[in-house]
Amino acid sequence: MATNAAGCRNHRCRGTSELKKVFSGTLIVLITFNMIVLAHADTIRLYAAGSLRAALTDVTKAYESTSPNKLEAKYGPSGLLKNEIVTGAKADVFASANMEHPQALHNEKKSGPVVRFARNKLCALATPGLRVDNASLLERMLDPNVKLGTSTPKADPSGDYAFEVFTKAETIKPGARAALENKALQLTGGANSATPPAGRTVYGWHVVEGRADIFLTYCTNALAALKENPEQQIVGLPDNLAVGADYGLTVISGASSAAQEFADFMMSSAGQEILVGHGFASGK
Repeated sequence: MATNAAGCRNHRCRGTSELKKVFSGTLIVLITFNMIVLAHADTIRLYAAGSLRAALTDVTKAYESTSPNKLEAKYGPSGLLKNEIVTGAKADVFASANMEHPQALHNEKKSGPVVRFARNKLCALATPGLRVDNASLLERMLDPNVKLGTSTPKADPSGDYAFEVFTKAETIKPGARAALENKALQLTGGANSATPPAGRTVYGWHVVEGRADIFLTYCTNALAALKENPEQQIVGLPDNLAVGADYGLTVISGASSAAQEFADFMMSSAGQEILVGHGFASGK
């Protein structure tokens, strides 16, 4: 019996040794596979409009959950980002708050075709207590006692869209365009614009600090500001002042195939659903 027991023990030992060999071999295969995957993973450099930060953060998370590739994102005024790319910034994908800036890159053969991937529109974010509604918005913006905030035209499409509102106002009330352009406080979107504390939206912050009583910004930005400052007001622009915003997407020339893969994901039903969930309209 002792001999059989010893033999059994030796058999178990041989079995354990074989299992260890199989486990070690499997582990080596897995490590090798992971090294191969990592070796083929790309880092995609995304340059995107500041108004897209929350939405594209979620789009990025969804994409990275399905791909070994990783995103590095830089957010800011689209016009300034476009200028950085023109002067050699290492971007792979450019998501702009208008179609003109990516189209300019394409025209200079610095990027591929431009597609509309999202739509937005302008709203008025107003300070608590200010008596303003859709019908009285133009009157209140023209009021000398009301501080009117916008972003910076040319540097940031939001500023360009605000000045389009002023152009439309001219057809309603002669002289309104000049009056609004002269009084508009370009509080954000410029290279040297003040930045809010971490975690705060710049538009709601300016209104809280009293630098603007009415701030013309994207409706998605206004909604984000309202979450931080529930006492603030969002006023939709009347039809005769309404301005829409088309967002353009382009892949920079020379970027890896992973950049196009991410752009395709943004245009997919999954990517579009995330954008719509953040208040944008689908670009399709």
